[in-house]
Amino acid sequence: MDMKKINWFPGHMVKTRREITANLKLVDAVIEIRDARIVASSQNPEIDKIVGDKPRIILLNKADMAEDQVTRRWKKSLENENTLVLEVNALTGKGLNAIKPTLNELLKDKIARNKERGIVNYTIRAMVVGIPNVGKSSFINRMAKNAIAKVGNRPGVTKNKQWIKTKEGIELLDTPGILWPKFEEETSLNLAFTGAIKDEIMDTETLALRLIERLSHHYKERLIERYALEEFSEDPLENMDNIARKRGCIIKGGEIDYMRVAVMILDEFRSAKLGKISLEWPEVSDD
Repeated sequence: MDMKKINWFPGHMVKTRREITANLKLVDAVIEIRDARIVASSQNPEIDKIVGDKPRIILLNKADMAEDQVTRRWKKSLENENTLVLEVNALTGKGLNAIKPTLNELLKDKIARNKERGIVNYTIRAMVVGIPNVGKSSFINRMAKNAIAKVGNRPGVTKNKQWIKTKEGIELLDTPGILWPKFEEETSLNLAFTGAIKDEIMDTETLALRLIERLSHHYKERLIERYALEEFSEDPLENMDNIARKRGCIIKGGEIDYMRVAVMILDEFRSAKLGKISLEWPEVSDD
């Protein structure tokens, strides 16, 4: 599976990039959502360039599915005077109560100037950005406390720009998820492992095999424990075969049902049944 040349940049994503650029002047801040398990891979470099020095909150979504220590290191490496980082779960709402005070902190100078001009109840406007399937709709629904934004488990469900009012005195500008023209193999794999890229454009069986290979380096014991493996091989295909046998993924004649075991392994990783897993680490000390 050669993923180095994946080029997936539909027309609606080109349009989204233009919309984000054009609408940036309408908002006070940007709320960027990333996947805490793949913080670097779920960062869209296009967004980074477009947003520039605009005040930004980075939400590390699904933080309860990533290793706490690794997520803390990411937070330390990403924060600066214009950017603050929060660990959240957009689906359950965990951590989202910190959004308003964090925006107040980022925009304190602007809010102070508004007070001097007699504007007390200032409504903060924030643009929500992120790659497809990273949790934007779940975040907006939680903030709005009703299902305004359409939620789906398929990449690219949210299509059209819309403003959403929240009870916290924040207005959110929703934007469709945007990927970028080309990604390197490791980024492509990480996006595919977590479901940010449609499974249909990947070879599911090979993808699961590569996930086993990746987890073997840092989470070998998790695989052994989850699938009750009596032995663990250096060969990921052998481990995949053993997992299939343990879970009864066998077809007529005793052959391995590779599609069935592949789908199961990917589903169990994506639903955190393998425990808290981080697939990327920042280059920062742990003090």
